[in-house]
Amino acid sequence: MPTARESLLNAALAALADLPWSGVRMVDVASAAGVSRQTLYNEFGSKDGLARALVRREADRYLHGVERVLAERTPAADRLVAVAEWTVEEARAKPLLRALLTGCWGERLPVPKPARRGAAMSGVPAQRRADVGLPAPAELVAAVRDRSIAALVPGRHDGRAKEESADLAHRCELAVRLALSYVSAPVGYVSAPVGEELGVLVRAAVSATSPRAADR
Repeated sequence: MPTARESLLNAALAALADLPWSGVRMVDVASAAGVSRQTLYNEFGSKDGLARALVRREADRYLHGVERVLAERTPAADRLVAVAEWTVEEARAKPLLRALLTGCWGERLPVPKPARRGAAMSGVPAQRRADVGLPAPAELVAAVRDRSIAALVPGRHDGRAKEESADLAHRCELAVRLALSYVSAPVGYVSAPVGEELGVLVRAAVSATSPRAADR
């Protein structure tokens, strides 16, 4: 059974399917979640706090999904292709994730304002984390890169592992940025499904000889 916080976030996200964020009312979110308005304010502090929490959850879910894909027992190139394909699929289905990955926030979406300087910190740990700030697109790319290195070159710390990690970082960034090029493409510009075309491009990018390997 979801917690009150999860129920409120789910209700807010459901409201966004029909209304722009400016039309989403706190009282309606609380009612849809089956909790009091006071509970909502206790959890998030304000509508801006709710927006920050909603977008932070979207970023966390995306990164958890990346980890899940990377945990598959398949060759490294296959896993990077899967991360790229999954990124495009998720971003197409989830406007908030698309905005996080591209930095393009439409009028219908909550554009989280930073917490005010000097404002009292929330008593809810999850909200304190959301209030710190949200990851920029480049930070999400870096987070995917770091998770890829941890998953694909685990448990080694010798010189060879460092070389592999540096090479993998380069390849992973290529894979993610190719995926983001599809995410950023205008609606209708990229045909669906994109899996076969994107897979070919990513596989070519991550299988090519890296600049570092060419120098050795």
